[in-house]
Amino acid sequence: METSELLKKVRQIEIKTRGLSQNIFAGQYHSAFKGRGMAFSEVREYEFGDDTRDIDWNVTARYSKPYVKVFEEERELTVVLLIDVSGSKDFGTRGSMKKDIITEIAATLAFSAIQNNDKIGVIFFSNQIEKFIPPQKGRKHILYIIRELIDFQPSNSETDMTEVLQYLTNAIKKRCTAFVISDFIDHHDYQHALTIANRKHDIVAIQIYDEREAFMPDIGLVKWKDAESNAEEWVDTSSGKVRQMYKSWWENRQSEMLNAFKKSRVDSVSVRTDEDYVKALMNLFHERS
Repeated sequence: METSELLKKVRQIEIKTRGLSQNIFAGQYHSAFKGRGMAFSEVREYEFGDDTRDIDWNVTARYSKPYVKVFEEERELTVVLLIDVSGSKDFGTRGSMKKDIITEIAATLAFSAIQNNDKIGVIFFSNQIEKFIPPQKGRKHILYIIRELIDFQPSNSETDMTEVLQYLTNAIKKRCTAFVISDFIDHHDYQHALTIANRKHDIVAIQIYDEREAFMPDIGLVKWKDAESNAEEWVDTSSGKVRQMYKSWWENRQSEMLNAFKKSRVDSVSVRTDEDYVKALMNLFHERS
């Protein structure tokens, strides 16, 4: 993408997603991902209405009058976006490709993070780690992330979730909130790696999919190409049996994915490319609040 075109696209994404994070997600993000820990700040004299459970008995005994512990919310989080850049992201039939929705959701979460004084980092992955952008703060950092979201070119087209989950577990030492934004089309069993990662960090899964991936339309004989393996085959979509087999495959795949999330205790949401991702994220945030 040419520089002028890229900058224009970055600006468009910034205007849309920063507005969403400011006007819609600010409070929801805070309540969903903040307040998970409280840090001791100081002691002060007891005042009427204070919770007696907060009385510091050692200090009280020393000064012969009641003192209470004051806690403050641990304000700063580290947020890491795990972005699927495998070949299957380049698909969409209803106006937006999966990669476009991934970019907008990632940018919205990034702006929500910096509004709450959090650090934000990104890991681009396929079947390997494609690029790691260490967590930082600031608008300049966010714009760099958006540029990479729009223009990054991976070296591989296949997917292996286990690789990125293990990398997250090992590379990020401090507990973080990590959003895995992917279509989760992966032939590998990633449940164990997901469970381990979620024990150390707070993992949230956001599945992006297209309507045409959920069912096969009756459009006659067509050539299908796998975006990740480049394998091609002719498919007779006019066959009811073929369409039913495809439907069963999709439903089983979704069931396996959701079962992996459940067993790993990972919160998740699925977003279709033609649906309102704002509503989906709001529902996710509300459930976590």
